Amino acid sequence: MTNQQIGTFEAKTHFSQIIEKVESGADFIITRRGKPVAKIIPFKQEKEMTFKEAIEKFKEFRKLYRGEPGSFNIREAIEDGRK
Repeated sequence: MTNQQIGTFEAKTHFSQIIEKVESGADFIITRRGKPVAKIIPFKQEKEMTFKEAIEKFKEFRKLYRGEPGSFNIREAIEDGRK
């Protein structure tokens, strides 16, 4: 479904109906004076990770973002943060 734009007054007035549509997969962008201020989307329940899965994800992350040996100096990063 596509995003539907509605004003804050309409959203307040018809909140129950909006929630029913969101449960069915609809997205709403709430606007105030024509400018987007919020988005209501269906809630997606995240699967909880086991400790082992979290460690494996961390290892994958390190492989992706590890630079060349010696390319990152923690002392330099600390000093840069103090500037």
